[in-house]
Amino acid sequence: MSDTASPIRPRTGTRIEFRDVTKVFTNQKKTETRAVDGVTLTVEPGEILGVIGYSGAGKSTLVRLINGLDSTTSGQLLLDGTDVVGLPESKLRSIRRGIGMIFQQFNLFHSRTAAGNIAYPLELAGMPKAERKKRVAELLDFVGLSDKGNNYPEQLSGGQKQRVGIARALATNPRLLLADEATSALDPETTHDVLNLLREINRDLGITIVVITHEMDVVRAIADKVAVMEAGKVVEYGSVYEVFSHPQTKVAQRFVSTSLRNTPDLVEAEDLLAHDGRLFTINLTEDSGFFTAAAAAREDGLGISIVHGGVTTLQRQSFGKMTVRLTGPDAAIDRFRDTLSRTTDIEEITR
Repeated sequence: MSDTASPIRPRTGTRIEFRDVTKVFTNQKKTETRAVDGVTLTVEPGEILGVIGYSGAGKSTLVRLINGLDSTTSGQLLLDGTDVVGLPESKLRSIRRGIGMIFQQFNLFHSRTAAGNIAYPLELAGMPKAERKKRVAELLDFVGLSDKGNNYPEQLSGGQKQRVGIARALATNPRLLLADEATSALDPETTHDVLNLLREINRDLGITIVVITHEMDVVRAIADKVAVMEAGKVVEYGSVYEVFSHPQTKVAQRFVSTSLRNTPDLVEAEDLLAHDGRLFTINLTEDSGFFTAAAAAREDGLGISIVHGGVTTLQRQSFGKMTVRLTGPDAAIDRFRDTLSRTTDIEEITR
């Protein structure tokens, strides 16, 4: 992002409130599919919410309900206190002007330059040409592409295309940005740059951002809160730290393990189990009590060796998992497990 003054004044982001929202699709055979099923959650102004789930979980439908591209079957969906369910198209158009959309495949017009793509929503809004030209120049500078305004999409890298998409999404001074798999088509380094840009936009402008993704690393990098979806339902919701450090559902546990890689996979576990002793995976938090329990266990005649694990920091709090091998009498190992289970989660790995 450029060091020049922001082309958008900092403002309060949109508050989003889902109240038992359901979206049902019916096919030609009259078979119903609940793409969104009884979702209740609130996104506060200026928050970044990561919505994660596997394909078919209902993530993209959730976004389309927010901007009115799909209609809600039942429930209430409030944007800054206004229920958008059932609003006529004329009023939805007015609401959409306060929502910016960032797409996975960029959705740029190939016949328009970068500047032309950014100008498009301003043309639709009826902004005068001279004012529009100035605004586009500000936005190009804002996303670090001041020298690319005359380039066509095929002359831009994937990351540059997404920056054009972000600039276009910001053109009408939105209070809400919706990013649907916005980094899925990008390499890891470019993904990092785009996420940094979105985080800066949120920090500097106060815009609420909803990020739809199937990559937990994206949630980890940018979000304040995370909603885990499965079969149309939000099965887990909380701060990124809460969900990463104590995932409650199997789907959340799978996502977290792919991002943190702090537990052995099936092949690694088989290799570890081929040796003597018993294996335990232990949650590590700032108050887990592991080291106190380990010191007592050694006095009880146990051998303790760390064979796998990792610690990370999210939202200024550290946590992780550690897999240890315990050798010694089974009774002493059981005492160690029972003692530690009073203060943290501990799980034995078996065949």
